[in-house]
Amino acid sequence: MMKLYVSDLDGTLLRNNASLSEFTRENLNLLIDNGMHFTVASARSIVAIQRILGQVNFRLPVIEFNGSFITDYHTGEHQVINSIDPSLVIELFLLLDRHHLGYTVSSFDGQQDRLYYSEILNEGLDWYYQDRIRAGDKRLTYRRNLRSIINEEIVSFTIIDRQEALQDVYHELHQRYANEIEIYLYENYYTKDWYWLTLHQKKATKDQAIKQIMDQYGFKPEELTVFGDEMNDYPMFKLAAHAVAVGNAVEGLKEAATSVIGTNEEDSVVKYLMGEK
Repeated sequence: MMKLYVSDLDGTLLRNNASLSEFTRENLNLLIDNGMHFTVASARSIVAIQRILGQVNFRLPVIEFNGSFITDYHTGEHQVINSIDPSLVIELFLLLDRHHLGYTVSSFDGQQDRLYYSEILNEGLDWYYQDRIRAGDKRLTYRRNLRSIINEEIVSFTIIDRQEALQDVYHELHQRYANEIEIYLYENYYTKDWYWLTLHQKKATKDQAIKQIMDQYGFKPEELTVFGDEMNDYPMFKLAAHAVAVGNAVEGLKEAATSVIGTNEEDSVVKYLMGEK
């Protein structure tokens, strides 16, 4: 029986400092080279995934932006783009500007990925901007008027602020657009007390992207094992026959898991995979 393994990155496959250990990298490559079907599903972009993971010999596409893109790891070419409807994009720009919030917009302009920003309104947004500068992220592009990119394939909005500053817009988005876009509000793993509110197309979820890969490569639900740590991994836990939570996962996800392993600091995902070969 073929088996498919899909892991979240931050807090799961990666250590607390957002790095991949050499032990995990070396053994992942050995497992993949010996025929294991393994890939990752992350809220990160392909640029960030490539920078962090380095030389991993993926044979399957990776899932980025929570399912907004399904992408070839080695070339960066998108196999699937789940962009937000242009008419809805206009409404989202108007709503966010009315609330005077700072945000970034991720898109594909027909040739390359873009990460647009305008005003840096707070420390949380500045941390993200500086993080992208340090990473040499070539997607980073300034636009005085973010609405000027309306004709591009926009896949996500990322609004960054304190939790209390995001509550009103979060509830308004849910009331108006819950059936049209995916809406996540969560504390940034690396900057405590700064929250990210992310907006994606309704099909842009990890579980739906995994389904697309399963259909493309002929995997069955009973052949799927997933790994995660946060509640945004819950939909793929419901999809999988084998749902594995790392020891540092939130309690709600542990309750939904079929197995709980060691923490992300202990190379626990790759050790589990080594036991599966």
